[in-house]
Amino acid sequence: MNLQEIDEINKRNIKSSNQFYDLMNKRRTIRRFTSQEVSLEVINQCIKTAGTAPSGANKQPWYFAVIKNSLIKKQIKDAAEKEEFEFYNGKNNDQWLKDLKCLDTNWQKPHLKEASALIVIFSKSHEDEKKSKKCYYSKESVGIATGILITALHQLGISTLTHTPNPMNFLNILLKRPSNEKPFLILAVGYRDYKYKLPDLKRKSLDEICKIY
Repeated sequence: MNLQEIDEINKRNIKSSNQFYDLMNKRRTIRRFTSQEVSLEVINQCIKTAGTAPSGANKQPWYFAVIKNSLIKKQIKDAAEKEEFEFYNGKNNDQWLKDLKCLDTNWQKPHLKEASALIVIFSKSHEDEKKSKKCYYSKESVGIATGILITALHQLGISTLTHTPNPMNFLNILLKRPSNEKPFLILAVGYRDYKYKLPDLKRKSLDEICKIY
């Protein structure tokens, strides 16, 4: 490959990276969804894409529980709101509440029922309940997979909201998941209700998040 060919590749890559940034810069967390259903086939394909993420020793320590059933979604909403109510009414610190104020959020989480689907993402500490085979860097690996999942959904015009009530043990009980799996987060998936007003948030500049050495 000569220098001219390398230069052309770099130009194409710069253009593609700018286009991809423009796409992802439009991604926003959505707290209200319409009743329009997201195809289960689409969700499954996006989860397959998330499963391409790198992981420690290729253990692939993730499990995705997709909830479409309205009764189970309500059970998750009720259990999550119980934890959130305690958080907003004492189990927190004042600074955290001040930081959350600009997001116009509270202990009530209607999106957990409104969303077309909930994807509960579990992180595996071991491959099975016998705990004989350990999974390495589980949280890091699952975090990367979750980012890929959110990206895959966003590029299809599907909105998401990450939710992490604390504690989340109730998810193992409701979904009958084994003890070697720990809830990582709940991802609400659906189409944005455009009546929902987005908070006026700014992203940090490149200089604020990056330094070239």
